[in-house]
Amino acid sequence: MRVRFAPSPTGYLHIGNIRTGLYNWLAVRNAGGEMILRSDDTDQARGSHEFYDDIIEGLRWMGLDWDEGIEVGGPHGPYRQSLRLDRYREVSEALVAAGDAYPCFCTAEELDERRKAATAAGKPPGYDGRCRTLDTAEVAARIADGEKHSIRLAIPRPGETVFEDIVRGEVRFGHDHVDDFVIARSNGFPTYHLASSVDDVDFEITHVVRGEDILSSTPKHILLGRAVAALEGKDFDIEYAHLSLLLGPDGKKLSKRHGDTSLKHYRESGYLPEALVNYLALLGWSPGEDETVVSLDEMVRRFDLADVQKNPAIFDVDKLQWLNGVYIRELSAADFVGMTAPLVEADLGRDLSRDERDMFAAVAPLVQERAKLLTEVADQVRFLFVHDLSYDEGSWSKVMTKPEARVAVDAAASRLAELGEWTTVAIEETLRAMLDEHGLNARKGLQPLRVAVSGSSVSPPLFESMEALGQPRTLARLRDVFARL
Repeated sequence: MRVRFAPSPTGYLHIGNIRTGLYNWLAVRNAGGEMILRSDDTDQARGSHEFYDDIIEGLRWMGLDWDEGIEVGGPHGPYRQSLRLDRYREVSEALVAAGDAYPCFCTAEELDERRKAATAAGKPPGYDGRCRTLDTAEVAARIADGEKHSIRLAIPRPGETVFEDIVRGEVRFGHDHVDDFVIARSNGFPTYHLASSVDDVDFEITHVVRGEDILSSTPKHILLGRAVAALEGKDFDIEYAHLSLLLGPDGKKLSKRHGDTSLKHYRESGYLPEALVNYLALLGWSPGEDETVVSLDEMVRRFDLADVQKNPAIFDVDKLQWLNGVYIRELSAADFVGMTAPLVEADLGRDLSRDERDMFAAVAPLVQERAKLLTEVADQVRFLFVHDLSYDEGSWSKVMTKPEARVAVDAAASRLAELGEWTTVAIEETLRAMLDEHGLNARKGLQPLRVAVSGSSVSPPLFESMEALGQPRTLARLRDVFARL
């Protein structure tokens, strides 16, 4: 089994594309085959090295390796289409010589006029095959005169292309719905159809796993692939599997209206690659049991393209965040600190001292239990490492404007100042006694203390936060807030 993942470096790697890459990877790792990474980079106007690097970095971050292709090499290279233009030109000329393709001299303006006329007459707007019947001598003369021309594949007529899609079952396309499409433009550049089909034959691909948005092009690729293979004296027996598209929670195709759809966004937003791999794998495939958390090794063991569902799957960020939280809690304490300490330092704009690192390590497990994203951590622990605390306006107006806030802050400061042993247990006992004395419940009496100490109503557990902050700084903050109140 040889599969290929062939993203174009014309934008950041899309979350739908990476699921396609993941399914290719799972299928070939299950089968013990080979995965080829190809760069479909013939779009020179929109392509960039930044997007090319994003593909490489994204796949490596996800833990998806490849056996052959860009950055790795192999016997079929080069693996960037921009470096294979001579090969595509050679094939297009050979197809014309074999009678499988023909030059087309129709200009863009002529094609547009005929397309409009066909539409007005209620006929299919595809190419009408006008240049297909030109006399051989006329074609040669016009080319000799330097007349610009594209090259089109001659679709067998009448005819039908039938194939067994691994996901969708039998698929049929009548050739009356497939026009003689362009395989080489008038400037000599190959179209996507030609470059992709030539690469699939040359790289000996056995299975093409891709999104259903390409399904309508598959008869073109099969016909073209057969013609290219015949030039080489090869059989063409590629199998296809077309994956359903990802939808947003509103049931519409996943797009930017549902939020950022680039893998780069999720890499930078505090998601763990293991969680994203797990979540994407289950969008259209089930491991066979009613399971949500599945290891990569277990996915490889169970994955089969035949089990992929053809119905669209919903990409729900809330569910992904929940699953990411599950994976965060499974990290060791040391790994969690190692991943999040740099984020805390970046937020502060400075390195943590040794004492501050010890302080963070002490409170990190409390944050880890509640975090859904690694990027949430810096916000929740910032109060430990700043001298001048800023207060969240929403938390202040919601909590500190209540009449009991001043009572709670004043009483807590008085009692905690007398505390000899500054431990979580001692702090909790003291503050609960304060609540009883003033007839305050935990919400009314402790929330003001949380805001006073951390600057927000969302923070690690209060008593543990106070212990980590230390007695002098805790008392200073309570007294400062009391003065403000």
